Amino acid sequence: MNSLAEHFRTDWAAMTAADWVGTLLTVVIALLMAVAYFQVFRPKHRDGLEAQKYLPFDEE
Repeated sequence: MNSLAEHFRTDWAAMTAADWVGTLLTVVIALLMAVAYFQVFRPKHRDGLEAQKYLPFDEE
């Protein structure tokens, strides 16, 4: 039976350019989502975000 570490083993040398682009995009998007999550749910930013919550519905 294969070990869990062998199941998730990556052959870095066999990765194509498309594999690298996908990997980097996934990592960058995950980091940006984490930053956005912490910015939105930080209590000191609450007043500024509450003031803008109806911004998409405003018609000027």
